[in-house]
Amino acid sequence: MDNLIENYEIILDNLKITYGDIESFTQIRKPKLENIELISLNLTGELQLFRF
Repeated sequence: MDNLIENYEIILDNLKITYGDIESFTQIRKPKLENIELISLNLTGELQLFRF
């Protein structure tokens, strides 16, 4: 499980360097995760899926 978290953090750091801050739509309530965090989590999950 640590490998999943490490991969997530690496992908998130690279996305932040590449794209900076991705703007989100204005919402009434504040989302728990930012858009860039959701993208990073999705890429990490797909990476883990293809490894196994």
